[in-house]
Amino acid sequence: MVGGGFGGLLLARELAQAGARGQPVEVTLIDQRNHHTFQPLLYQVATAGLQPQDIGISLRATLRRHAPQIRLGEVVDIDPDAHTVTLADDSSVTYDRLVLAAGAVSTDLGLPGVADHSFGLKSLADATAVRNHVLRRFELASHDPDAHEDGSLTFVIAGGGPTGVELAGALAELVTLVVSRDHPDLDTSRVRIVLVEVMDRLLGGFSSRSAEQARRELERRGVEVRLGTGIAETTDTHVTFDDGEVLLARTLVWAAGVAASPLAQTLGVELGPGGRLPVDRRLRVEGVEDVHAIGDIALGLDDDGEPLPQVAPVAIQHGRYLSQLIQDELAREPTRPFTYRDKGTMATVGRSAAVAELPNGLRFGGFPAWIAWLVLHLWMLIGFKNRVGVLFSWFWNYLFRDHAARLIVDQREAGGRGAADDSSAATAPPEP
Repeated sequence: MVGGGFGGLLLARELAQAGARGQPVEVTLIDQRNHHTFQPLLYQVATAGLQPQDIGISLRATLRRHAPQIRLGEVVDIDPDAHTVTLADDSSVTYDRLVLAAGAVSTDLGLPGVADHSFGLKSLADATAVRNHVLRRFELASHDPDAHEDGSLTFVIAGGGPTGVELAGALAELVTLVVSRDHPDLDTSRVRIVLVEVMDRLLGGFSSRSAEQARRELERRGVEVRLGTGIAETTDTHVTFDDGEVLLARTLVWAAGVAASPLAQTLGVELGPGGRLPVDRRLRVEGVEDVHAIGDIALGLDDDGEPLPQVAPVAIQHGRYLSQLIQDELAREPTRPFTYRDKGTMATVGRSAAVAELPNGLRFGGFPAWIAWLVLHLWMLIGFKNRVGVLFSWFWNYLFRDHAARLIVDQREAGGRGAADDSSAATAPPEP
């Protein structure tokens, strides 16, 4: 299988356990990173609330007891006829059955400058690059009287979905609770956080009531919410909106859309919206033998014929279902089709504020929703050590109104460009 995200990791673990029980299963997990990333909390790494290791865990450490084969590498081609996958180093791996769990990537929608002058938020390297950049903006502004005028302290977030909303709220909290104390000579009231959404509301997957509650809470915290506005172009000094307005800004975080991993294109089948692979009710890629797709790369439909969302619960249920399906087929037992069970959605807006919606129609917000959000994400984290680390960091941040992870680990800008080197900067756009 390809990909160690939520679905791939769960599937690898359960099938490896089945192999250990004597079923004829051998599992090989291929991933270009040696760790699993808990993506829902990447924004907290980006805003110095958590350390990268809090939400990243070694694949080998996680799967050590289950003994699947783990291969570090990037799959660049698939030959369904030969049942092989080719890696970037020109090596190949054969398979009897292939599972694609390669996830999704950020897409710039073809807009000028976005690829070169914005930050994504899909990996630990992305999140660390955002943290480095944001903290550096404040360090440079602390002795630059023109920082407010040239956009150095204007932070634009494109995309009003859960990622954009949560990032905007956390960034506002960082400014209010931490930066204001770390930089007493800096007028933080002039820091601008601008959340841009092309639709006429935030949180498209939520009810209008929850979306409005989130908007009001963000604005109460100082975030400028621009609805019905798209980005037409960006450079390293400004962002141009689709109505022609130009905003001086040195930071753009792109959370406006994702597309399936480009790996989907190598199968030669007709792709669905967002480049996703159409799958049947048994998660088989339509038109290709012995290939399944799960998680964000897969385009499955719910009982109403609507595409399933690209969220972690779908990937987790995909992985658990496919594990059982493969074991049933090996035992020559009947299999049932996949059915997604919606257990609700949540989004946090910041300290003590969130919105939550359950399938039974129950909707609630504020502090109770925030506690529910904390418990759910803590439970979903993989690894006892990670849970303890995140819980301690959350407790510290809440009790002392502090973000203890505010380290600039790439110091190149401290003495000018090239002063030092850091691998996390590889995904960052050029600094102005």
